[in-house]
Amino acid sequence: MTFYSTSEEHLLFDAARRGDAAYIKQRIAAGANLSITDGRGFTPLIIAAYDGHEEVTRLLLEAGADPNTQDSGGNTALMGVCFKGYPDIAKLLIEKGAELNTQNGNGGTALMFATLFGRNALVKLMLEYGADTTIRDVRGLTALDLAYQQGNEEAITLLQEHNLKSS
Repeated sequence: MTFYSTSEEHLLFDAARRGDAAYIKQRIAAGANLSITDGRGFTPLIIAAYDGHEEVTRLLLEAGADPNTQDSGGNTALMGVCFKGYPDIAKLLIEKGAELNTQNGNGGTALMFATLFGRNALVKLMLEYGADTTIRDVRGLTALDLAYQQGNEEAITLLQEHNLKSS
């Protein structure tokens, strides 16, 4: 991983943030380094996914961007979309190899983000793809514990039903 230092690399990050697919295509064709990071460890893929730009996310993944790169806090693109609530982008990331059960610096997972922020369509998606409901964060909490803390009845039901099927 290298930090960006040129204006072209800076423009790549700006294009990812704006969802500028034409510029991203141009930079990919020119051999842009898709593993570059900014000062927070964000890659163009993490930014595009987090900002909800499905086409740019797809272009970056198809060009070889790593869906499992973690930023300086240990967060992945999948965690970001579970926080923001983008099921289509989450599905794309998973189908392109995003690890479901990666933990960030606080032990959180994408499933925990979806649960914590009431993204129940994403909770369901993560469970369908096999997210591990037994993982605990640094406080010892599971996704189900977080659902209870949030009073998220739908997530509680989804997680409990999943746990019953899995046992």
